[in-house]
Amino acid sequence: MDVLHLLFNAVTVIFIAVTMFAAGLATTLPTLRAVFTDLPLLSLALLANLAVVPMLGWGIAALFGLPAAGFIALVLVASSPGGPFGAKLSMVQKGDVVAGSAMQVLLAAVASLTFGPTSTAILTLAKVDQGISLDVGALVRTVAVLQLVPFAIGLVVRHYARSTAHSWHPLAAAVSNVTFMMVLAGMLLGSWRDIVALLGSRTLLAGLVLSIAAFAVGTLMATGAPARRSTMGGIAAVRNVSPPLAAIGIAFDDAQTILGALAAVLVSGLAVALPIAAILGRRRDGDTA
Repeated sequence: MDVLHLLFNAVTVIFIAVTMFAAGLATTLPTLRAVFTDLPLLSLALLANLAVVPMLGWGIAALFGLPAAGFIALVLVASSPGGPFGAKLSMVQKGDVVAGSAMQVLLAAVASLTFGPTSTAILTLAKVDQGISLDVGALVRTVAVLQLVPFAIGLVVRHYARSTAHSWHPLAAAVSNVTFMMVLAGMLLGSWRDIVALLGSRTLLAGLVLSIAAFAVGTLMATGAPARRSTMGGIAAVRNVSPPLAAIGIAFDDAQTILGALAAVLVSGLAVALPIAAILGRRRDGDTA
């Protein structure tokens, strides 16, 4: 069991680092600059993802009266924007892939610093469990090193050796996809009893509601053409699994019940976000036919 635990942690680290490295390889400085200088889009996206969605997570968890594990998992997920799968959703829905990819990377970078304080504040105010205490400094260091450093390296490679970045990106993206499935499978297998216990529970329903609400908030709180607005909705709906995994390892000693609830929330969120993106993509294919 200890060997499997170490293997799961190793694969998780690889997933986080390679995903951010791949994002850096696919990002150009002009693309980042275009997003940074679009102040209305930037401010609304940051407000939606860093403030509104975390508050929605708190409200939904309270509304559904979730148990401690489900409450913690939902708050951690809601407080963690910038999920790598969000950029993939922009491709599925035939949206603004450039803006979506740049915003996903920006949110992941900013949230590596805001996730700890935000989730700690919500869990403290909610008084879910008096024993909860996040080491914000350790969490910030862990997430920043695992996300910002690989992304910066990839960005530097893309800027100074574009042909190398193009040749490396497919492999990095493939490793990211494979390790993501391995991490998700590890959470499911390691916590399958807890997940089975959650079938038909309010935790799964809360994950669905959060994903739908985040998609709506991200779309409404965006500027530009419909394709760009719905792309921002997809970015908001898919949260970043890396900081919650780090938090569970640091603050909760890899609590299996929380890992199980986290896996359930993530799976239920993807289960609703992906079909929405697919429907939008088919509609846009029909409009261009």
